[in-house]
Amino acid sequence: MKRVLAAVLVGFGLTAGAVVASVDDEIRKRIEPVGQVCLQGEDCGNAAPASAEASSGPRSGAEVYDAVCMACHSTGAAGAPKIGDASAWAPRIEQGMDTLINHALNGFNAMPAKGGCASCPEEEIKAAVEHMVSKSQ
Repeated sequence: MKRVLAAVLVGFGLTAGAVVASVDDEIRKRIEPVGQVCLQGEDCGNAAPASAEASSGPRSGAEVYDAVCMACHSTGAAGAPKIGDASAWAPRIEQGMDTLINHALNGFNAMPAKGGCASCPEEEIKAAVEHMVSKSQ
């Protein structure tokens, strides 16, 4: 009887050990790095050079508005003039496009520079301003 009990306990111990090892493998797999940093000039194996990325060119004003500007200019958050609200935009439009674009690029009142889109090139910000003005006259 003792031998049977010992054999059963050894069996449970081996099974538990296999389960713990399996769980450890799953945890290692979940927390493994998703990438690595490769500095210019280093041989990083199969890493593609940054210049290989294809750019489809600058986004349209509507695309930039939908991606960045809409958050505030569709709701009026923090005093932002709502797109399409001619009375809110009129005094701003009277200041001229150069002023509007300057405010968009450099920030004004509660709006951060580039509307918070640090990666947006100036031409995209300009296109977004022109889009909002065209919809708000």
